[in-house]
Amino acid sequence: MTIALFPGSFDPVHNGHLSVIATAAPLFDRLIVGVGYNPEKKSGLFSPDQRVELINEAVDVYPNISVETFTGLVTDAAQRFGADCLIKGIRGATDLDQEMQQAFMNHSSGSVPTLFVPATGAASLVAGRYVREVAAMGGNVHDVVPSTVAARLRDMRSGSD
Repeated sequence: MTIALFPGSFDPVHNGHLSVIATAAPLFDRLIVGVGYNPEKKSGLFSPDQRVELINEAVDVYPNISVETFTGLVTDAAQRFGADCLIKGIRGATDLDQEMQQAFMNHSSGSVPTLFVPATGAASLVAGRYVREVAAMGGNVHDVVPSTVAARLRDMRSGSD
């Protein structure tokens, strides 16, 4: 059984992430979307449990995907989950440069290979920090996030979450 770990903060999950998931899911027996967080720091826009819930809602069409949280090193999480490799999404040359450095360190410290999966189409331009900024200022992000995330962001702005 081949298992891949797609780690990230996913705060929030957006269409770029979903593009990578759609490409990677059929390649593995099991794809684990790993929500990484540091319990010593503020949780972010959404708590880790909320992120898991939102991702689960967005990937429910894939029977081979599970969503898990982890803390600490990605390589330790990969070992704990029994992952054969890491999946990293690439939006462009800048991502590739950074991810290559991380892949080298992950392989050196944990012997976990990394596979790069490009986000495709308009989704390749989405970045979580911009989704958070635009949403916080009341902007419309419904074209770049799943509908459940857009609704939750609207609820947060209106104070009902």
